[in-house]
Amino acid sequence: MKFSHLLSNPREFITIFFTQGNERSLKAKRNILLLAVIKGCSIAVSLILVPITIHYVNPTRYGIWLTLSSIVGWFSFFDVGLGHGLRNKFAEAVTKGNDEKARIYVSTTYAILGLIVVVILMFFFCINPFLNWTKILNTPSIMAGELSLLALIVFGFFCLQFVLRLMTTILTANQQPAKASIFDFLGSLLSLSIIYILTKTTSGNLIYLGTVFSLTPVLVLVSSSVWFYTHQYKKYAPSFKFVRFHYARDLMGLGIKFFIIQITGVILYQTSNIIIAHLFGPEHVTPYNIAYKYFSIVTMTFSIIMMPFWSATTEAWIKKDIIWIKNTVNKLILVWILIGISALIMLIFSNFIYKIWVGKEIEVPISVSAVMAAYVIIFCWCSIFVQFLNGVGKIMIQLYFSIFGALINIPLAIIFGKNLGIYGVILTACLLTFINAIWSPIQYLKIVNNKAKGIWNK
Repeated sequence: MKFSHLLSNPREFITIFFTQGNERSLKAKRNILLLAVIKGCSIAVSLILVPITIHYVNPTRYGIWLTLSSIVGWFSFFDVGLGHGLRNKFAEAVTKGNDEKARIYVSTTYAILGLIVVVILMFFFCINPFLNWTKILNTPSIMAGELSLLALIVFGFFCLQFVLRLMTTILTANQQPAKASIFDFLGSLLSLSIIYILTKTTSGNLIYLGTVFSLTPVLVLVSSSVWFYTHQYKKYAPSFKFVRFHYARDLMGLGIKFFIIQITGVILYQTSNIIIAHLFGPEHVTPYNIAYKYFSIVTMTFSIIMMPFWSATTEAWIKKDIIWIKNTVNKLILVWILIGISALIMLIFSNFIYKIWVGKEIEVPISVSAVMAAYVIIFCWCSIFVQFLNGVGKIMIQLYFSIFGALINIPLAIIFGKNLGIYGVILTACLLTFINAIWSPIQYLKIVNNKAKGIWNK
């Protein structure tokens, strides 16, 4: 059937697009469609949340909240890469039809992470009274008691999420990322509803704000985990009798590399709030975060398209379907071009959008928006090839460059920040991401063309 005919009959084109072709590709297309709807709603909710939250607690306290939540987010690397290790090993076991082994991987990961969380919580409860949060967050000393309690609440609920989020890992590994993304949307929607009620019934309170943002994801994850493990994923439900601690070696073999990459990722992408707060004060975190959230529409949109391809690539690699991998990457590059053009259009209209979105009282410099636009374009380019490399487990070069970036990120961001302002802090992340944009497509081409040797094939 001719392409011109399909274009003149959009219903027929859509039907063929979502019902004909490689089964792996059809799964990806359907997930992308569902993800577009769910993530679109999530983006809308997150954008609405920003002005409501700022007006509830004021820009300075909002900046304090963002900085504290970034610090707590650092502890995500304590899963020692088990989440990513589970993602690949679970997908491999399911592809080979070994459901019992898949359940062992699931049960063992839950058991190990559960033990890690208990140790971390006990340690944090012991040291929290001695932490000077006003100094860490560069805030007035009068807020010491409030921040100490807030840190305890946020960290406690974060640790629960730490384990409960394995449900999303399993869904994504089984090429159902759309279902996994529903959790974040429901959590954000619940947060929005409660915070809106708080704005009508209470004065700005950081404790209330932190509790809402921390508790709602836990409620959603608990409910969702119970549902899936008693229905569709019952055969993979975690159970003590399926815990095999010696399987940790399988998970950790690849997982430890992901663990190190996670740590470096936290240093590269989660320290900007803290550096800005210390160099310029917490009130300056707010304009940075507004630009970040605005342009994260680009990365979230591209992640919707990219999300199904990690586990799909794992399956294709195991089945030696290199043609599918090449065709998919070529299509993703075309999508990236459109994404880049969209980011530039967003940059042109950024100041106009900011005024409508958060009001005139918060000013975001055009230099901050420009470098943020450049960053998201480069980041999306890298993600095409990094997703492939993650899917096939060839991550050694990524590991080395991540370590290099982590070592120089903070000192470079401080130097650039002192000389260039907030713009300089973001520019650091942009430059380090650009390095990944060079080597990652080279490694991809070497692997798919069977020319990768030495470190290029590790």
